[in-house]
Amino acid sequence: MVSEELLADVRAALSRQGERGPDVVVRAVEEAARARGQVLGSAALAETVRAVRDAVLGAGPLQRLLDDRSVTDVLVNGPHDVWVDRAGVMSRTSVDLGTDDDVRALAVRLAAAGGARLDDAAPAVDAQLPDGTRLHAVLPPIAAGGTLISLRAVRGRAFSLDELVAARTVAPTLLPVLRDLVSTRTNLLITGATGAGKTTLLAAMLATVPADERIVLIEEAAELTSGHPHLVRLVARRPNVDGAGRVDLADLVRHAMRMRPDRIVLGECRGPEVSDVMTALNTGHDGGCATLHANAAVDVPARLEALGSLAGLSRAAVQAQAATAFEVVLHVRRSGALRYLAEVGVVRGGPGLEVVQAITADAGGATVFGTGWPALADRLGLRRAGRGVA
Repeated sequence: MVSEELLADVRAALSRQGERGPDVVVRAVEEAARARGQVLGSAALAETVRAVRDAVLGAGPLQRLLDDRSVTDVLVNGPHDVWVDRAGVMSRTSVDLGTDDDVRALAVRLAAAGGARLDDAAPAVDAQLPDGTRLHAVLPPIAAGGTLISLRAVRGRAFSLDELVAARTVAPTLLPVLRDLVSTRTNLLITGATGAGKTTLLAAMLATVPADERIVLIEEAAELTSGHPHLVRLVARRPNVDGAGRVDLADLVRHAMRMRPDRIVLGECRGPEVSDVMTALNTGHDGGCATLHANAAVDVPARLEALGSLAGLSRAAVQAQAATAFEVVLHVRRSGALRYLAEVGVVRGGPGLEVVQAITADAGGATVFGTGWPALADRLGLRRAGRGVA
């Protein structure tokens, strides 16, 4: 356990130097220890540096949980009530965060590290930490039982489609379909619940885009990691404490259209920016993609209509725009630790808007072809019996 006095000395040293690299932290710890008459051996120094780095730069006692590659979420319900989602299984940990005041102080510090404000005037925050971890925190009295902290780890490695097949995320039958969706520049919506694997599937598909094409990726927070060599990223910015400087997703979509994109990709469509996305995909920017929260592929029209209404679009306007902006819906599901592509649907317009199932897959990888398959096969240039997909 590192003393608060030593931590205070290290924080002061780092603040004076204005740098926070690994070597700087080591030197700051050594100097602070010598100033207090402490002699640290190599093992003790390494342990102290790690504890200091966690406390000053990371998530404190929660950092070791985030460093576990099998952990996707760390959830704090109270100082002695910390849970993790590890490989799809929720379990309680033995982590002790001290007191309610300690949990609040940790939440406030993490919010500040993410460039956000968390206090009585702004009791809820959604931010991204310097290492990419997504933070959501709520203070009392909004959180009735005490400060709540939710951390979602963002892993820096992109998976290939072949790896997703090996992990049972994509059924082998669907692999050629996904590759053809990319190569034919089909406009896609990837849908599913939070944590179902939408971003993972999107990243794997973007990695198969030809290297000579320019992808402009728009995100609310930088999450997607792709191996594509010509991918540029635009990230939304929240307003500062004075309420100025906001750049939202709709702004970024308009900027993206002026950046000579071959493909425009929206990391998550959750508000009025859906209008700008549909406009972009209806002006010759084919091969684009967005992700969307939905319970099933069949629910996508209703979700688009709800989001379109936030932009002032009528139901008929949304249906007309969406019918030509989006061609195929890929819906992912989560079953325990397994996240898998469960539905491939074809968007069909007029009258109304609907998504017709072309292929469904279960958690075991078995696939069934639906009434939308002939239209999808024609779109992809496949034989109805399908190049190994029937």
